[in-house]
Amino acid sequence: MDPTNDPNFTPPSLTKNFEPTAPLHKIPHNTPIQPFVMEDLGEALDDPAPHPAATHTRPSAASHKSFDSASYDADSKYISKIPRKHTELINSSSDEEEEEVKKKVDAKENDGKIFTKYEADRPDKEILPPSIQVRSSQIADLEEVPHGITRQATELSNYHFPTHRLATTLLDDSKSPLVIVACGSFSPITYLHLRMFEMALDAVMELTRFEVVGGYFSPVSSNYKKQGLALAHHRVRMCELACERTSSWLMVDAWESLQPRYTRTALVLDHFNEEINIKRGGVMTKSGQKRGVKIMLLAGGDLIESMGEPDVWADFDLHHILGRYGCLIVERTGSDVRSFLLSHDIMYEHRKNILVIKQLIYNDISSTKIRLFIRRGMSVQYLLPNSVIRYIQQHNLYGDSEPVKQVMSDRVE
Repeated sequence: MDPTNDPNFTPPSLTKNFEPTAPLHKIPHNTPIQPFVMEDLGEALDDPAPHPAATHTRPSAASHKSFDSASYDADSKYISKIPRKHTELINSSSDEEEEEVKKKVDAKENDGKIFTKYEADRPDKEILPPSIQVRSSQIADLEEVPHGITRQATELSNYHFPTHRLATTLLDDSKSPLVIVACGSFSPITYLHLRMFEMALDAVMELTRFEVVGGYFSPVSSNYKKQGLALAHHRVRMCELACERTSSWLMVDAWESLQPRYTRTALVLDHFNEEINIKRGGVMTKSGQKRGVKIMLLAGGDLIESMGEPDVWADFDLHHILGRYGCLIVERTGSDVRSFLLSHDIMYEHRKNILVIKQLIYNDISSTKIRLFIRRGMSVQYLLPNSVIRYIQQHNLYGDSEPVKQVMSDRVE
């Protein structure tokens, strides 16, 4: 978040009393988020890939390893030809979905009832990190409120940290657990905000030694004075609506939005470290040991560029954010984040803890343009989830005018 929108903003050079950040010994020591190098992959990298017709197995749906004999399901036959009839089709459903369907059939045969509450909603069920598979609970009506979701509090006295989708166990003990946090206005949340998390998940799975165990939206408080900013409880609720059915691993944390004043991003990351690592001890490995979770900030290129503006961000906050936590940066259309990192002294110093994510499909949706469309009575269908559109209409949000300069801005917010 741009600190200059704090109504009490004072340039760091003129500020004497900063609220201190968390001490180093309270933040887990994790390896930098460096991409793989060729030597990390071992000898298998140089081995020729087996020809599909020469093997009697097919790839396991649960495997994310390289194309070798170890990543196959030995109990099933690989069919390389194009299916000509229905008997030649390979079942592509996950084990989880097959088990769910079986339980529904058994229930119908026994007493005529079908389960209406999925086992994934049970609090005692083991929660695993996100994968590329779409869960059956996401397939029906994607944007209706599912069972078992706890709403975030509207008052700080009733606040509880959300963990209903935070993984409890690592899938791969050789990797380090990672939680991704996005701070922003989210006024309103759009499909680009959701896509940024998915792009980050792909990049982390493909390029790093980390395993994502959870993702959080952290909307800023109402004390962040900015044109077009809906009240905090509206923005938290819209973020919840956007995450509930469209994602199996994203959550919304209202702590920052409930603060009586603007909270620096460094302190927000300290809050997540406090809740996940200090209070809960991190995440369990398969061997039964607790492991500290790395917290990383997910940001767009425009936020990173604001870090280069003089006397906006305090240097010790940047060292804290980039050095002790790290940053996942999603490039904007036409921006050159890598050149900016090269020119910024603090970012270059912590470059091994920064992962730049390139948009393979460019998406320029911005909350500012969404608000403009709403004021002009234009359609915002397919730019944000239907549940969010209904909420905006129900509460008559974003009818007030905004400065032309802000409307012309391309910031993601």
